[in-house]
Formats: sequence, structure tokens, C-alpha cells
Amino acid sequence: MKINESYKKIIVDSGKTMLEEGLTVGTWGNISARDPETGLVYISPSGMDYRAIKTSDIVVLDLDLNVVDGERVPSIEKETHIAVYRARPDVNAVIHTHPLYSTVLGVNGMELPAVSEDFAQIVGDKIVCSVYALPGTKELGENVAVGLGEERNAVLLPNHGTLCTGEDMKTALTVCHVVEKSAHIYILALNIGTPHLISAEDIRAMQDYKKNHYGQR
Repeated sequence: MKINESYKKIIVDSGKTMLEEGLTVGTWGNISARDPETGLVYISPSGMDYRAIKTSDIVVLDLDLNVVDGERVPSIEKETHIAVYRARPDVNAVIHTHPLYSTVLGVNGMELPAVSEDFAQIVGDKIVCSVYALPGTKELGENVAVGLGEERNAVLLPNHGTLCTGEDMKTALTVCHVVEKSAHIYILALNIGTPHLISAEDIRAMQDYKKNHYGQR
């Protein structure tokens, strides 16, 4: 299958963005993108500084976890990325972050409901906390896929971090920011009162508007 170098650059650039915008620290977290034309998955290498990663360091996998291009060891969470792509044909980008506020909710085993309109529109009615499994395991990937379900675009990993998805990398990065902002809002709201949640009916209306009417036609 043909290797598309532009996807490698997307992974490199997005890794730097994730680090610079405080969505992770050190070498933690991982990023992948799927080329919908070939089904190949481009994923960040394991344990490398995002500021030093080059396109030649990106590893390309098929959906059976076979390495088809690249010399580096792929991310330890490759099982999770592949599990998401297998379960969600609408997803072409996966970002696993180690942020602050959404991780707090995961440590408490809490869900994050739709407390803001942008969350309702692009993330879902809520995001749940998946069942715990050790990092890098097939079990973690299975639990994450279940936690995402068929429509939600993020899931909390208990005592670990957050995983966000999108139809492309730009969307997935936006989901990361909206989830973290909403988690911060929710935690603050819980500390001063009882958060008002958006109704299921209004969530559906906003999602329809975002999908069918928002933006330039």
C-alpha cells in the first residue's frame, strides 16, 4: 500500500501542538491518524520527545497491527488506537492526552456531562469513565472502544488520562480542548453549587444544527 507522507507530518505537528498547549507532559500521550483511502494508521513512536520527532520516526500500521513502514517502536498504546479504528469507521484521528481537569474526573470514576453547548455539539451527551486496564494492553483498547460507544468522541481513562477522536486531526484536537475546558467548568461548578445540565432534547437539536446547518455551505 502507498505511504502518504502528509499523514506523517500531521502526526509530528499535532504532537508539538499537544505538548505546547498543555494537553500532556513529557513524552506521555500518543497520536494517530488513519488514511481512509488505504486504511493504514500513522502513529507516534514510543517514548520520544515530541519536539524532536521527525516524519521519519512515524510508524505506519495496518489494522492487524503489522508494521508496514517505519523503523521506530510504535506507541505502547497501539492496541487502543487500532481498537478504536476497528470499532468506529467514522473516526480517522485519535489523540490520547494526559491533561489535568479531565484526568481528575477519571481518578474519581466520574462521568463528564454536556455542561456547555460546544461539548454537546461535537463531543456528545456526555463522556464516561471506561473500565480500568493496564496501559498498553489489548484489554485497555477494548475498554476504551466500549466507553466511546457508537457516537461519543471522547472517553475518560481512569487514573490515566483522556482519549479524544475526530473525523480528522483538526477535529480531534478541538475535541481535546473542549473536553478539558468542560471538565474545568464542571469541577468549578460542582464546588459552588449544582451544575445545570442541558436537556437531551436540546442536545439532539444542537447536534443536528452543528451537523446540518452550522458554518459555510
